[in-house]
Parts: sequence; structure tokens; C-alpha cells
Amino acid sequence: MAVGAAAGGLLTACTDGDGDESRGPTSAAAVRAAKALRVKSAGTSRELLRQYDAVLERHPDQATRLTPLRGAVARHVTALSPPRPPEKKDGSAKPSPSLTASSVPPSTPPSAASLGTAAGDTGDGASGPAPSVPADPGAAIRELAAAERRASDAHADALVHAPPELARLLASLAAADAAHAYLLTEGFPS
Repeated sequence: MAVGAAAGGLLTACTDGDGDESRGPTSAAAVRAAKALRVKSAGTSRELLRQYDAVLERHPDQATRLTPLRGAVARHVTALSPPRPPEKKDGSAKPSPSLTASSVPPSTPPSAASLGTAAGDTGDGASGPAPSVPADPGAAIRELAAAERRASDAHADALVHAPPELARLLASLAAADAAHAYLLTEGFPS
């Protein structure tokens, strides 16, 4: 009997019927904050992806080394991007400014413009001029490793403000970015 009363109390605590959405872990404000955090984190990963593309464009001889890491970062963007809107009855979908990295084969790095990061993209703030890349491949790789460390730090900082599911994702991405930084600096022979 006590279990039934407790379960009933939990159910009424979740929906009391008065329309007040300011309480509870799934309140409208919490959902908006989580969405904003996801968009900001996607922008961090999208900017990192732009840096990979710029380095690959300037130093195509580094493709064997960088393409697998770039592919992983593209999947990070996909994981963080909001879900695509459902298709309409006529088969069309509302265009989304989010990156569709899953549709891009990782073996052929596309230009930043084809990834939804052109100057006109306002989806996440990761638009603007292409990152500058040093002429020396070693310096370019070191800068890319530094960008991976910054992305790792940004994801780690964001996870403390995230709901549990998003926090787990951000922790995984922070660890992956840190591993990429290691691979770029220590893990590959120069």
C-alpha cells in the first residue's frame, strides 16, 4: 500500500495539472538550457572540424594521418546536433543549418562551405573566415593539437552544467578530443 502511495505521489509530482513548467528536472527552462548547451558544444566541435578541413586543404599530404581524426570530429558534431525535423507529407524536410557530417565520407574531407559552415550560417556561431594554417606541416599539426585540447576543455567545462545524458556525451567527447591531441603530438611519428 505504501509503495502505491509513493508511486502515486511521484506521478503527481511530475504532472500536477496546473501548467507550471518551472519545477522539476524536465522544466521548460531546463530543456532550453540543455538545448543551448548542446548547440554551443556542437559549435565547438564544428569549429574544430573547420580547422581540420583547413589543415587538410593546406597540407593534403597529411590526409592519411588526419582523416580518421577528422571523421571522428565530424561524428561528434552529428552527435551534438539537434535532431533533424521530420519529413513533411510531400517528402520534403525543413532545411537545417546543422552539419550533416554523417553524409560526408570521412575519406574525402569536404570544404567548410559544404558542411554548413559558410559565412552565412548562423546555426551555431562557428561561421566566418577559414582558420589560418601555418605553411609548416609540423606547426599546423601542433596548432590542430592545441585546438583539440581547447575543444576537450570546453566539453569538460560544459558537462558540469549539462543534464546527465548530455553530460555523459560531453565527457566522452572531451576524452576523445584529449586522445586526439595526444595522437597529434605524441602518437604519430613526425
